[in-house]
Amino acid sequence: MSELKLEFVGKKVKDMYGTYIGKVIGIITDIEGSVESVSVDCGSGGIKNLPYEQLLVQGDYVIFIPRWRLDAQKLLREKSLALKRIKALREIVSENDSMKDDAELVYLKYEKRLDKLGENTKEIIEKLHQRTSELDIESRRIKSVLFDAKLQYKSNEITEDVHQQINLHTNELIDHINLENSEIKNIINKLTQQTVDNTTVSSTNEAAENTMSLHNEDKETLENSQINEEELGNNSLDDNNQELQKEEEGDEGIKKELEDSVPDISNAIENENEHNEISQIITSAN
Repeated sequence: MSELKLEFVGKKVKDMYGTYIGKVIGIITDIEGSVESVSVDCGSGGIKNLPYEQLLVQGDYVIFIPRWRLDAQKLLREKSLALKRIKALREIVSENDSMKDDAELVYLKYEKRLDKLGENTKEIIEKLHQRTSELDIESRRIKSVLFDAKLQYKSNEITEDVHQQINLHTNELIDHINLENSEIKNIINKLTQQTVDNTTVSSTNEAAENTMSLHNEDKETLENSQINEEELGNNSLDDNNQELQKEEEGDEGIKKELEDSVPDISNAIENENEHNEISQIITSAN
């Protein structure tokens, strides 16, 4: 418990896209002593308790992962595993017709699972569209502040250094919004393209282009559903065990997968520090 306090307390909190949230002032635990949430001082917004499973620590910062991002990552993983299994069953039958009856029973199981995941996909995509609408409203508000600052500067109501500082901070917020919007669109594309038909097409393409490595395939939209026939024979058991292990890890495993997005946050923090330095230079010059 003391290690967790040292890890969180006193650190600044930002979301995955670099927007400042507040500062950690404490930790909330349940009756068994397990961490439930982290208390964050959000200034005039009061104290907010952020769920522990949605937090990552990076250096002097605590990174908050939106719930929709965790849910989307989990769904992508589950669909990937279901599509892998369906593809594997098809290839087993094509190689040994005598196993058709056994494979069909398992195939129906995964088809039902895929149907359920399809319903979850629609719910997640709807939430993502709602988030996009919220970001559009926020973007319009920020641009309104930026325009009004320009109007005040032109009418000599504010100085040039104040105008430039407003520009720096509002443009930074717009960059955060654009980054989140871009990721939302990317996730929607991945979710909509994860289908059995695309997996079949992928299998055909792999047979013609067997030189593509599994590492490169993992970077494509259907990374986990694209395995060629040789890899299926040699690696499918290991891959499935890894997927099952990830499922058992729950949100902690998903958080680890999302750590690849953390460099974007580091860049945002570096940009903010650069903006602050520029602001100080402007102020000093005046």
